[in-house]
Amino acid sequence: MRVLIVEDEQRIATDIRDAINGSGYVAEVVSDGEEAWFRGSTGNYSAIILDLGLPKLDGLTILKRWRHEGLATPVIILTARGTWAERVDGIDAGADDYLPKPFRMEELIARIRALLRRSSGQVQPIITIDSVTLDPRTQQVSVNSIPVNLTPLEYRLISYLFHNRGRIVSQAELSEALYSHDSERDSNAIEALVGRLRRKIKAGVIETRRGFGYVVAAEGA
Repeated sequence: MRVLIVEDEQRIATDIRDAINGSGYVAEVVSDGEEAWFRGSTGNYSAIILDLGLPKLDGLTILKRWRHEGLATPVIILTARGTWAERVDGIDAGADDYLPKPFRMEELIARIRALLRRSSGQVQPIITIDSVTLDPRTQQVSVNSIPVNLTPLEYRLISYLFHNRGRIVSQAELSEALYSHDSERDSNAIEALVGRLRRKIKAGVIETRRGFGYVVAAEGA
């Protein structure tokens, strides 16, 4: 899952990016309003973290444009001012949550997870396929009830496949989902990543369809 971070303070943006990447998501950072508006309108993101005080175009204007365009991506507003009037303006503009600075990264990650659960309509998000269980709430994967130690990239891979179970996912789609906008994308890297994941979970739930991609069978199939 990709998360767009719109923040012009480099230190804060870097801290947020590192926290999100370390939590199993793919973080992308932009620092000015015009680029943020374009990226949010044209990219495929699971959530957006939006600072209000931005150069070129302010955060509230961007959010109003996104909502006018029909963009339904969950948005968390960040601001250093945090007055009740701004909070009301942000909610009225279409924000899903509001976090005043300074804040703890643990709280931001928890709010992102809550927004993703609500936006996906997951009442019971745990997915079990054969002997493998994925719990998005704790970002834990287990095999036969034994936790498996995965890297954030390995977790993002199995999470994407499990949430798209029952259909073939191409290498190009996986690259788009797993890597940031500016990253080098190599099909061999996807093959190597799938290989490492298979060795760790020691289960045959990820099937290769030559020339097409990978597929995980639907639950109960």
